[in-house]
Amino acid sequence: MHSVPTWDPHQYLRHAGHRTRPFLDLLARIPQLPNRDIPARIADIGCGPGNVTALLADRWPTAHITGFDLSPEMLAIADKEHAGTTFGGGWLDFRLADAAHWTPDEPYDLIVSNAALQWVPNHPESFALWIENLAPGGTLAFQVPGNFTSPSHALLGELCETPQWRARLGDHGRRFVHILEPDDYLARLVNLGCRTDTWETTYYQLLTGEDPVLDWVKGTALRPVLTELADEPDAANEFLSQYRDLLRKAYPPGPHGTVFPFRRIFAVARRGS
Repeated sequence: MHSVPTWDPHQYLRHAGHRTRPFLDLLARIPQLPNRDIPARIADIGCGPGNVTALLADRWPTAHITGFDLSPEMLAIADKEHAGTTFGGGWLDFRLADAAHWTPDEPYDLIVSNAALQWVPNHPESFALWIENLAPGGTLAFQVPGNFTSPSHALLGELCETPQWRARLGDHGRRFVHILEPDDYLARLVNLGCRTDTWETTYYQLLTGEDPVLDWVKGTALRPVLTELADEPDAANEFLSQYRDLLRKAYPPGPHGTVFPFRRIFAVARRGS
């Protein structure tokens, strides 16, 4: 049984516009970084293909920014497309690391994570260590999907648990549901001494093309299932066919495309100076 999903950066980036918008909203709420005598040090946890990591260099062009990810496939794209000197003379690099066990090896001015921590069980337990390793006045900022009870994800979990698929797929459809509600994140971060802002937003995304919701989840929620069935193409096609039919009923297309509501949860926590 595969324990770590195999990621497809190209599939993930097919919806890069919609996937980037929550990060831009998060980025807009991050306060000024500490004024130190060295270039700002920034970590992006779960950086994926690096496309949003590069946006950090637009905001802080002299910073040394490191993206961390567990997927070699994602890191290969990130290295190829984004690594190196930034336009402001800063530096952007990428390293292999598991967010579940990542420990800062130096003080950071900003630790940020975009749509990654939902894959990490008990990720709030890491907050104390991460905040402790922020420079005074530094910030921890993240956003996670909050739509795991929506039809796209509920139907996936239910299908995985049917008699046909239960023995093979087990909890693969629900394995990433590790998020808290906004008030829970707020309480934890305030208790760690941070000035904290949490909020949620539901984006009503208009997706186009044939079976667009299926195409969306192929880049994220479906990765554990597709990884598990990678050596059985007939079984994978059968699963996708069943799931596609369920999604078509749950998300019927309209005259201009398919509306796909997507809830996101945000938190920005600034360490005291």
